[in-house]
Amino acid sequence: MAGIRQAIVGALLIAALNTLGDFVWARFIPAHRPLFGLLHGAILCLGIGLYLGVLRRLPARGALAGALIGFGAAGGYYLLAQLMGYPAMFVLWMALWAAFGLLNGRGLGEPRASVGAALGRGGLAAVGSGAAFYAVSGIWQRSPTGVADYAYHFVCWTLAFLPGFLALLARKR
Repeated sequence: MAGIRQAIVGALLIAALNTLGDFVWARFIPAHRPLFGLLHGAILCLGIGLYLGVLRRLPARGALAGALIGFGAAGGYYLLAQLMGYPAMFVLWMALWAAFGLLNGRGLGEPRASVGAALGRGGLAAVGSGAAFYAVSGIWQRSPTGVADYAYHFVCWTLAFLPGFLALLARKR
């Protein structure tokens, strides 16, 4: 299958970016504020969109759309969390992957992708990455030593991002 290498590289790159985000949150942000969450979501998804855009030779379009997806997902989280609490994070994680399915399938010029195919890939990305994200979501719990293990975070984030990238990028030859 084509695209598997691109999916693995994407997952590794974005896992590194998100691990850096975890470090910044732990080291420099004393209290959670929605502004920081909105910025984190926009920057993280800017990275995803940029990567997808680079693959299609449309990096600026991908980066801008990714930042908007991330900002929207983070904003949606803060609204939905008032009703659902913490589980809203998983709902919005899945929603952002569905949005990236549309972006990758239609917004970045996939020549043969219908809206239905783009939504199908986005749905697969949402379910796969949503389940993986849920499985690793305990990474923010305090470690017994009180020191975050960022290598562990990197592995967890790679596992969380990989199903989404595989759904969007893997193709039959």
